[in-house]
Parts: sequence; C-alpha cells; structure tokens
Amino acid sequence: MGSRHFEWIYDHVGHFGRFQRVLYFICAFQNISCGIHYLASVFMGVTPRHVCRPPGNLQNGEIWELSRCSRNKRENTSSLDYEYTGSKKEFPCVDGYIYDQNTWKSTAVTQWNLVCDRKWLAMLIQPLFMFGVLLGSVTFGYFSDRLGRRVVLWATSSGMFLFGIAAAFAVDYYIFMAARFFLAMVASGYLVVGFVYVMEFIGMKSRTWASVHLHSFFAVGTLLVALTGYLVRTWWLYQMILSTVTVPFVLCCWLLPETPFWLLSEGRYEEAQKIVDIMAKWNRTSSCKLSEFLSLDLQGPVGNSPTEVQKHSLSHLFYNWNIATRTLTVWLIWFTGSLGFYSFSLNSVNLGGNEYLNLFLLGVVEIPAYTFVCIAMDKVGRRTVLAYSLFCSALTCGVVMVIPHKHYILGVVAAMVGKFAIGAAFGLIYLYTAELYPTIVRSLAVGSGSMVCRLASILAPFSVDLSSVWIFIPQLFVGTMAFLSGVLTLKLPETLGKQLATTWEEAAKLESENESNSSKLLPTTNNSGLEKTEAMTPRDSGLG
Repeated sequence: MGSRHFEWIYDHVGHFGRFQRVLYFICAFQNISCGIHYLASVFMGVTPRHVCRPPGNLQNGEIWELSRCSRNKRENTSSLDYEYTGSKKEFPCVDGYIYDQNTWKSTAVTQWNLVCDRKWLAMLIQPLFMFGVLLGSVTFGYFSDRLGRRVVLWATSSGMFLFGIAAAFAVDYYIFMAARFFLAMVASGYLVVGFVYVMEFIGMKSRTWASVHLHSFFAVGTLLVALTGYLVRTWWLYQMILSTVTVPFVLCCWLLPETPFWLLSEGRYEEAQKIVDIMAKWNRTSSCKLSEFLSLDLQGPVGNSPTEVQKHSLSHLFYNWNIATRTLTVWLIWFTGSLGFYSFSLNSVNLGGNEYLNLFLLGVVEIPAYTFVCIAMDKVGRRTVLAYSLFCSALTCGVVMVIPHKHYILGVVAAMVGKFAIGAAFGLIYLYTAELYPTIVRSLAVGSGSMVCRLASILAPFSVDLSSVWIFIPQLFVGTMAFLSGVLTLKLPETLGKQLATTWEEAAKLESENESNSSKLLPTTNNSGLEKTEAMTPRDSGLG
C-alpha cells in the first residue's frame, strides 16, 4: 500500500485531532521512563572517595597506613609519626573499603566494591546497558512487524517496570547487570515501536513536529533523574522510585488500539475499519470506508499487480563516489551526535558545583533545542542549522577546556550551550538523512546511521571514564569530532525546498543543484515528514 494514500484517511478523520493527541501524550509519557533508565547510571554508578578498611582483628600496638587500594602495616610500632620512613608490609584490601557517605549512602559501586582491581566492572555498567539498547531496538522492531505494535508496547512497558525493580533488588553484581541489560532491551524496544505507533496515527501535516518533540519527553526523564538523585541517596531505593514512573502507562496501555495500517497489512480489514470509525468519532469528523482507500491504492502507480520489493544491502549506500562520501559523512554526524549527547550528560558530575543541578540544567536545554530545530530547519535550511550546531558544540567544548575549574559556573553554562547545540544536531539528523537518499534505500540509510549512533553511545561512557586521566578528555573527543563533522556537513547538499529523491539519479542531482534553483521550489516540509515516516519501518527505525 502506498504511504501517500494513507493521507486520504487523515484528510477524512483528521491529521492530529483529539484522538491522536490523547494517544500521542499517553505514549510520549512513557518516553520519560526511557529517558530515566538511559541516564540513571549517572548517579547510581558514582564512585565515592574511599580507603582500604583495616583488619577487623587488630592486635595491640599495630599501626596501619590506609590508602585507596592497599594497606600497609608498620614494622616499628613505636613510631607514631605521620611521616614514617621505616619498613612496612603491604597487604591487599581483603576486608573491604571505607566509603565517604557524605554525598551517597550507597551506590552500585559501594554495594559490590567495584573499585581498584574491580573498577573495570563499574566501567561496564553503562556500556553494557547501551549494548542492550542496540539489541533491543532490532529485536522488538522485528516483533512489532510480526505481532503488532500494541502487543509490543504492552510487553516492553511491563518489562521496564519488572526489570527496573529487579535491578533494585539484585543480590549480586551479575544479576544486577543482567537485569539492567534486559531493561535496556525493553526500553529501547519501547522507544522504537512507540515512535512508529504514534507516527502511524498522525497525518503528515503534524508528523515532523510530533516526531521531533517526542525527544522532549525523553529529556523530562533526565530532569527526573537529577531530582530523584538529589532527594534519594541510596541506590536501590533511587532505582525503585525511578522504575515506578512507568506504572501509569502499564495500567492503561492495554486500552490503546492497534494501528489501522498494521491491521490492513495483515488483512484484518474489519478491525481496521472499527479503529478508523473510532478516530472519526473522537475527532468529530465523518469517517471513511477503507474499501475506497484500498481501491485508491490499487489504482495508484503500482497498477493492479503487486510490486516486487527490491532488496538492498549496505553496499547500495556506496553507489558511487559521491554517495559513498555522503554516507560516511552522515555516519560521522550520527556518531558525533550520540557521542556528544551522552558525553555531556554523563560528564555532568565532573563539571564542579552541584552535580544534580548540572544534570538538571543539561536536560532542560534539550527542550528548547528541539523547538529551535523545528523552526530553524524550515527558515534557513537543514544543512545550515546542522553545520552551525556542530560548530557551536565544538566551540563550547573548547571553551569548557580553558575555563579554570574554580569558575565552574561558567563551565556549566558553556556545557549547557554545547548540549543545546548537540541536541539540535541530534534532533535534525534523522530527518536530514531521510531526505538525502532516494526512496529505495531511505530506510537502510536511516537504519545504518542509527546503528552507528548506538556504537557511539556504547563508547561514550568510556570517554567519560577517561576524565580520571585528564579531566577534559570528553570535551576534547566531542569537540574534535563535532568540528570535523561540521566541516564535512558543509559539503552535503541542502534539501530544503527540494523534491524528495526517488531514484539514484535524483539523489545525485542534489549535489549539483544550486541554492537559487532550490529557492524557486515550493517547500516540501510536509512531504519530508511523510517520507520520514515511510523510512520508519520498525526494523530500520529500531536501530535508533
């Protein structure tokens, strides 16, 4: 069925009427929980100051020197000087550690002593979670094709609650990591299928704005992480409270209907007709007969015979030298956007000052960033907004590096500007990628870019951990990548006001068309939003 013919239904029942608005805000609310779990480790995995615990059975007169990862016993017990130069024996910390509890009473690190020779286990908490995100997006995208969107929404939401609580009550590190891994899979699965679900209910006139602002609800999850971390300083209670945010959606998600377009794809026409009738009733419009819709589809450009679906592999994104350069540039932008997004968030505890306020402010700036993207991309163009956002992010990373640590307020302000810029770039690249490629490989292009994005989210925590070597390593990585991406973005074609490509020849012409010709064309914002949704089959959009 042609996606353009779907608009015939929206023209009858409404593009974004009361029915769609209710569904949109119900599903968007659950995005808050996804944002929570994606960044919960910012505080849950904190490593406080610590020293080696002395032996529990101290003998009379023993004197021990305690350090972070070892303890030394003085041979000369008569010397009570702080500076001791005599002989001493070094022992491992077999009795555990003493942790500073001024900030956090307990974290996952203190729970299982993930310090010193076990520090690498703490470093795996966030990367393994992001690996689960990668697998979950592919897995649940596939299931949504086979079982339907509604079933997967219910399953993933229930899983977010169950695995979230399981992580809070884990009795050892490995159970905790397993619960977090499955939590990542279902949270990612929800983001994928929830995105596809709401887009299949919204007409093209509102699709672009609705899709971009779904990210705003994810940002609200970041704010709740900061607020809960400030109020609750015990990690398992913190995790349990955050997991309860998904309860309202779990209680009402079974009321959500299946999308009529998935029902049509399965040949369940009567059920699809009932949903369309309900939409019309809620929106106070006249309904339409799907039999007419099907007849329109059969009379479309495909004729009366089904079109054979062409299979395309990753090599098609390297069709020629120009397309190959475009693909590598787009992949680099996806990588930079994800690396910067998570690096700024996870590194908020290292900026100085109040780490909870830092994360809260870095979450707040995302919301106006997405609004900025929606307005600016249709005023000055996709390429211009993307390039300037990347350059601004690179510049602010450099500014953060030269600000003295004692002036941490300036550092936080600069980080907020950087997060605003990288958030704008991250919010735009999905749509821009969809517009840069012809229809036959559009889903593949978006899906592959999303895959690169997930690889960056796995590497981002390691970049932040390297701040213990040099505090500005995260800014150096992000700034360098953002500057390089910005330069290469300027070589990409502008897509504002240009017809969407359907063949490789049309995609290649984007390189040679000048801006004066594109300005004579009518803007195709609505069409781009539609084609963006055409690229969002669950399997491909699920990669992001």
